[in-house]
Amino acid sequence: MLRRFGYLSTESNGHLSEYVPWYRSRPEDIKHWSGTDMWIHGETGGYLRICTEGQNWFKHDFPNWMKEEPEVFSAENRSEEHGSWILEALETGRIYRGHFNVRNNGVISNLPKDAIIEAPGYVDRNGINMPRVGDLPLGCAAVCNQSISVQRMGMEAAVHGDDQLLRQAMLLDPLTGAVCNSEEVWQMVDELLVALEPWMPQYQQAAARARERLADRDQLLPTRENYQGAFRLHTKTVAEQAENRKEASANAGESDKGKLTN
Repeated sequence: MLRRFGYLSTESNGHLSEYVPWYRSRPEDIKHWSGTDMWIHGETGGYLRICTEGQNWFKHDFPNWMKEEPEVFSAENRSEEHGSWILEALETGRIYRGHFNVRNNGVISNLPKDAIIEAPGYVDRNGINMPRVGDLPLGCAAVCNQSISVQRMGMEAAVHGDDQLLRQAMLLDPLTGAVCNSEEVWQMVDELLVALEPWMPQYQQAAARARERLADRDQLLPTRENYQGAFRLHTKTVAEQAENRKEASANAGESDKGKLTN
């Protein structure tokens, strides 16, 4: 991205690749841009794997956790999360500087005002104050605006139960469009509507129509049912994690999984 756009992304490889299609469109290319030193560096399903391992280990090792001395929370050992620092600044006026996720409202002038952005700012008694950034370079703004449009369409589709808008949002999603044609996207949405129907009642009628279409096996497009992705690593069992209890416990106890290495 630095080479192509001239600006360094502060996101990890894996996170940034959610928003650009060029690095995840061909299976043979993905390993070239991804690494195994950290799960967040492009591993297919990396976050799911690391969380599954942590959950399974916590369930297994919970009795040992209960034998340990409880943690002591104080101003000296508080976490790196923004929350307590923001509250301190609001209450005392002591300025805290950071990067904040806020409604844009013109901070970045060539992104929509109602988009949620992350930008530098500071907190004091008057609240979170966001200095004006101005325009992003056109290429960088285009990358952001594409995802903002997809998110806006997905939100409107969910609020109104509009499955056509949902399909269009998925079609315009950078990663989906990089690997699926329009017919494949339409069938994938049908499959998702049926699978998620209990949790998305606003799509009840659309799910019923989708179920009818999926019942016609002769018309379905072929899928790779056992395909796990181009760069998926093995999810360790509890027995495998027991070979390195320190690493397993660190994973289970860490809320910020981005700090963890394999």
